[in-house]
Amino acid sequence: MTLRAAVVGAGYWGPNLARNFRSSPDWELAAVCDLDADRAARVVGDARGVDVETSLERLLARDDVDAVAVATPANTHRGIAMAALEAGKHVVVEKPLAASVAEATEMVDSARDRGLVLMADHTYVYTQVVQRIRQIVAEGELGDVLFVDSVRINLGLVQPDVDVIWDLAPHDLSIIDAVLPGGLDPEGVAAHGADPIGAGRSCVGYLTMPLPGGAISHVHVNWLSPTKIRQMVIGGSRRTLVWDDLNPQQRLSVYDRGVDLDLTSRTEDLADRTAAGVSYRLGDMYAPSLPEREALGSMVGELAASITEGRAPLTDGEAGLRVLRVLEAASASLADEGRLVTPHSTEPKD
Repeated sequence: MTLRAAVVGAGYWGPNLARNFRSSPDWELAAVCDLDADRAARVVGDARGVDVETSLERLLARDDVDAVAVATPANTHRGIAMAALEAGKHVVVEKPLAASVAEATEMVDSARDRGLVLMADHTYVYTQVVQRIRQIVAEGELGDVLFVDSVRINLGLVQPDVDVIWDLAPHDLSIIDAVLPGGLDPEGVAAHGADPIGAGRSCVGYLTMPLPGGAISHVHVNWLSPTKIRQMVIGGSRRTLVWDDLNPQQRLSVYDRGVDLDLTSRTEDLADRTAAGVSYRLGDMYAPSLPEREALGSMVGELAASITEGRAPLTDGEAGLRVLRVLEAASASLADEGRLVTPHSTEPKD
C-alpha cells in the first residue's frame, strides 16, 4: 500500500523530508505547506501531482493525506501536531519533539487515544552506523556498558532562541536512547554551560548523567570550536566501541581492549586491592563494514512500516519524551549551578 504524505515547513529541513518522501517506494508526496507560497513552490519544483499549500487548515481537511511531517520551529510543533492528530493524520516531527515535556506529553496522549502514529525524526538513529551500534550492544558484544562519552563540537551558528545544549545535544541523546538496552533513563542530569562571547545563552555545554548499574554518560557540545569533532565512545566490560563520524574510511571501530577486575583477589586494603584486582587487556581491533544509505530514507520507511503494521516506530513519541526530559533537567541544572537533577521531576537532588 502506498501512503500519501504532506510536509509542513519549507525551510531548512522540509526540503530534505520532501525529497525522501518523493523517492520512497512506500510514499507519494501529496503537498508541501508553508506560509510562503514561493518557498513551498521551490521545494515542489517540477514534481507532478504535488500541491503547494499555504493553509494548514485546508491541508488537514484533505482526505488524500495519510501523514504529516512537521519541519517548523520547535515552539510551533505542539500546535501543528495536535491539529494534525485531531484531523486523523499520522505525524512525524523533527527534533525536538516539542518545546517542553508538557507539550510532548499532550501530543503522545492524543496520538495514543486516537490510535495514530506519532514519531520523532531522530535522524541519526536511522543511520547505518547507529543501527550497527544498536545491534552490537544488544547482542552483548561489548558486555555491560560502563560509560558513554560523546563529543559534538564545531564552529557553529549561535541560535537566537535556544542554547547549545538544546540545539546539539538532542542528536547525542537520541542516539544514546536508541543504543542503550534500557533507553535513555539516567538517574540524574548535571549540566554546566558557558557563554564566553556574551551571546546571552550557553555556547559551550557539558552534560553528565549517571546511568543505572553504576555506568555514566557524558555529552560535550560546543558552538565555538574551530575544529569539528563528531565522536562517541561506548566502553563495555568486554570491548570498547569508537564511532568517528568524520572518518568515512573507518567510522566504526571495536576494540578488544579494556580493564578487567578480579573480584576474588580483592583485599581490605585499598592499595593492595587495586594492585591485585586490576589487569589491562590489549587485544585486536576490527572495523565493521557499513553500507551507505541515506538515514532519512530509512526514517520515512520506518514511518510507513509502523503505520501499515500497526506498531510503534523505533523513535516514537515516548523516545522524544525521554530526550525532552533530559533537556529540561539540563536546563534546571544549569539554573541551579550544575546540581544533579532528576529528569522525571526536574527537582534538584541533594
